[in-house]
Amino acid sequence: MENQRKTVSYYPKVLVSKDELTALQTRRMKHTLLRAYSFVPYYKTKWDNHGVHPDDFTFLEDIKKFPFTSKEDLRLNYPFGMFANPMSDIVRLHASSGTTGKPTVVGYTRKDIDTWSDLVARSLRLGGAQKGDIVHISYGYGLFTGGLGAHYGAEKLGCTVVPASGGFTDKQVTLINDFKANIIMVTPSYMLNIIEEMENRGIDPKDTALKIGIFGAEPWSMQMKKKIEDKVGIAALDIYGLSEMMGPGVACEVLEDRGDLYIWEDHFYPEIVNKNTFEPIDDGNEGELILTTLTKEALPIIRYRTKDLSTLYDGDLLNMRKMKRIKARTDDMMIIRGVNIFPSQIEEILLKIKAFSPHYQIIISRTGNMDDMSIDIEAELNISQEEINLAIKKLIHKIKSGIGVSIKVNLKANGQVPRSQGKAQRVVDNREI
Repeated sequence: MENQRKTVSYYPKVLVSKDELTALQTRRMKHTLLRAYSFVPYYKTKWDNHGVHPDDFTFLEDIKKFPFTSKEDLRLNYPFGMFANPMSDIVRLHASSGTTGKPTVVGYTRKDIDTWSDLVARSLRLGGAQKGDIVHISYGYGLFTGGLGAHYGAEKLGCTVVPASGGFTDKQVTLINDFKANIIMVTPSYMLNIIEEMENRGIDPKDTALKIGIFGAEPWSMQMKKKIEDKVGIAALDIYGLSEMMGPGVACEVLEDRGDLYIWEDHFYPEIVNKNTFEPIDDGNEGELILTTLTKEALPIIRYRTKDLSTLYDGDLLNMRKMKRIKARTDDMMIIRGVNIFPSQIEEILLKIKAFSPHYQIIISRTGNMDDMSIDIEAELNISQEEINLAIKKLIHKIKSGIGVSIKVNLKANGQVPRSQGKAQRVVDNREI
């Protein structure tokens, strides 16, 4: 067995050796493959047609023999065709918004809910939360997994939960102030709204009791992270999840080893594949993140294409791999006059310019056969017109030289750029109209 790595002061259950982890993953993967083949007709048919069987799995690398699962597969089997349990065993349903087609429906057994709660509790604990903390949850409650996932995990850890959900930002600020929450869980874009409301009311965000923010559900840049930390005086940590796997709690940034996120590999097996060819690539290289559930009962998912771009590498604190922060998704990519662009690239440049507020929206339009891109932005308060003009020139130059496209900048009055009530809509593509 390998030597134990640097000791952390909490949640020792995740401190297994690499050998123990590999043995556990192999055992759980074998069980999951057999379960999917035996109880989900979709997998049996697909794998038979592909010429692969669970008996072909012996070592972890054998998972590469099995075909991918996509969001489209879940939609084709809408609503319950991917479940491995009868509906009498399903205690909860969640679903995606379905804005681009049928929603993807996910189900949970009682054991699944308990596992999910444990993993969110683990993420919170390793993020610095502890029993007795007051956790203000501004993720949306309902079919979206964020609110209830965070809620059950925080309660499992022994925290006091404020189930604020999204919206009613003025009330949220009042509750944060009056209840003295130590921790907030919210999308980073909606946190900007909360900060703005505090400032509009003459409240310095640094004067609140908040110490830690756990943010997820959308890509956000390091510049956004720094902006939030500077304005509120908190440690801003990233939590990752997706409903098809479980919800929030698939991976999380650890307070004692900040930067990227540890994947809870005892419950989810990660791979990276080339984003164009989908061939597996080695750790240390960027590609699309592929995940396989190892402990899900109701909805086992094999080699799920997340469409999130990341890189895997060994962590220093735990014997589980880390994933680089998600800055982009393959389906977020914009192609403007032959140049591939991700919204996160624009955000990285924009938020390095202090004259601009973090509220922005990218607008794509078409003139004849040519695509055009503009960006609606707001200036920070108390910035002179001369500083704004210089900042706009700098932004245009940085995007042109750094990304290779020309943009038009539309300066909006404070409050005119749409605010997020949950996940931000960073791109408006008018070419589709």
